[in-house]
Amino acid sequence: MTKLAILFYSTYGTNHQMAEIAAEAARATGAEVRLLRIAETAPEAVVNGQDAWKAQAERTADIPVATVEDMEWADAYLFSSPTRFGGASSQVRAFIDTLGGAWFTGKLANKAISAMSSSQSRHAGQEATILGLYTTFMHWGAVIVAPGFTDESIAKSGGNPYGYSHTQGDEFTEDAKTAIGHQTRRLIEFAGKIRG
Repeated sequence: MTKLAILFYSTYGTNHQMAEIAAEAARATGAEVRLLRIAETAPEAVVNGQDAWKAQAERTADIPVATVEDMEWADAYLFSSPTRFGGASSQVRAFIDTLGGAWFTGKLANKAISAMSSSQSRHAGQEATILGLYTTFMHWGAVIVAPGFTDESIAKSGGNPYGYSHTQGDEFTEDAKTAIGHQTRRLIEFAGKIRG
């Protein structure tokens, strides 16, 4: 059984929804799934100053916060991050910065990994965010499993072969859900092949 950690940061809920869709698809394969939120680093006063941000923080308060131990436990990782100026959110980068010890001892190497992203408008850095995360993952020695154009849902949902990306405010169509599910199943499939 593949052990999959789905790690997300979500200011307003888009990446949370993406992570939930992925978790459902993963559990349907029989994988053991940990749905994990990446800790908030913005000051509480800032979060509470925006109703939508505060509401999302309250919605996800019961979801466990990702830890180094979760990373060591998992066979595979699926990251989901909003785009911030063409890169991953500072919360995701801050979490990644806690993983130096695990990386240095090889505990992140040879594990399947994939990423998803979102932004407020189309082409606002969604692909750059995913590719930037993949650069980090290459440093770990992880094995990147991008969806490519291996399923028709990829083209139907926006045509991003690097990883699913979503525009905030758009509906999660069946094509979008299918693309997320396909990316997740492909990740689990390759994690099994890597484990042997």
